[in-house]
Amino acid sequence: MKNAPKGLTEYHLDFLDDLRESGECNMWGAAPYLIDQFDLDHETARSYLIFWMKTFGKRQEKNNVA
Repeated sequence: MKNAPKGLTEYHLDFLDDLRESGECNMWGAAPYLIDQFDLDHETARSYLIFWMKTFGKRQEKNNVA
């Protein structure tokens, strides 16, 4: 993944995709979910979330082409 934060995996991105689909929270407030699920510090969780937000459209576009 180009320009991805250190330690970020597809599993983190899939978790955020699933969280979004669940409608459980506004995604701007998703960092605490990452912190709880993956035992991350706040800065790391925010960097993962920001990367997810910046790449969401491209990843969805890529996943819908088959």
